[in-house]
Amino acid sequence: MELAFGVDLGGTKIEIVALDGAGRELARRRVATPRDDYAGTIEAIARLIEEEEARLGARGTVGVGHPGAISPASGLVKNANSTWLNGRPLHTDLAARLGREVVLANDANCLALSEATDGAAAGARIVFAVILGTGVGGGIAVDGKVLDGANAVAGEWGHNPLPWPGTEESPGPTCWCGLRGCLETWLSGPGLAADHRRVTGLEVSGPEIVARAEAGDPACRATLDRYVARLARGLAAVVNLLDPDVIVLGGGLSRVARLYEAVPALWSRWIFSDRVVTRLVPARHGDSSGVRGAAWLGRGGRGGALSGNRGWAAAPAGRAGPRARNPHNRA
Repeated sequence: MELAFGVDLGGTKIEIVALDGAGRELARRRVATPRDDYAGTIEAIARLIEEEEARLGARGTVGVGHPGAISPASGLVKNANSTWLNGRPLHTDLAARLGREVVLANDANCLALSEATDGAAAGARIVFAVILGTGVGGGIAVDGKVLDGANAVAGEWGHNPLPWPGTEESPGPTCWCGLRGCLETWLSGPGLAADHRRVTGLEVSGPEIVARAEAGDPACRATLDRYVARLARGLAAVVNLLDPDVIVLGGGLSRVARLYEAVPALWSRWIFSDRVVTRLVPARHGDSSGVRGAAWLGRGGRGGALSGNRGWAAAPAGRAGPRARNPHNRA
């Protein structure tokens, strides 16, 4: 059996999926992420894969989507909002633990790849994918291939400032990256809750704000209205720069149904065009779309349209990975 394992390493959960050669799902599991525990994170991923391989009776390739990037300079994780991963050789440590090549990519790049291949943006030339969750990530796929960039930060939309801020939005909240006013501080789940707390003085979670807004709570509706306007401004800046055919939303907040009408109804006032044909859509594969993209990437692009994608690969000690790009990519 030809198996491709995808891993979605998030700030709160680790999910794996096993796909067969035709892309059919054979297994899916989730566990809580061992927060602030790097060794525990490595072990949790390895155990999930090994247990499913034992159950399925086959060994598979491994691709991992993670909330950061691999530095071209050092080969170590950088820019991850799961900060215990930063400065670590995640790809080589996973390869050593699993005894095989492991390919890593940013989680939003995996989302973009998945949705551009067989998801809501299938057939579109330029796709921008956004994760609205614990953090805010962005990924770009062009002609079915991930664009990672010279510095491995292409699509890192969440660490640009909120565009066209009002006086009450400037300089903005402090971000974990050390700057102020990053989009992530406004548009992540924690950012939504923090905005509600600043305005109302009440501690309410992001999902509860959404539920109360839909039930007619005026304070929560006002908070969600501010969120919609900020998302519209943020995505308008993306359209002005990248001009994508489709923008795909993933992550927990992508389930807010009103975004898909309310945001396009607003964004044209900031987009530098006489008309806007860019589509805003939810990920077809839902919260688990990124894990499918990781599986395809780990399989080395044997999925047709995925051919040519680059990922950071590491092989176990003594065997060079075929996609290794510098000495730091070898265990």
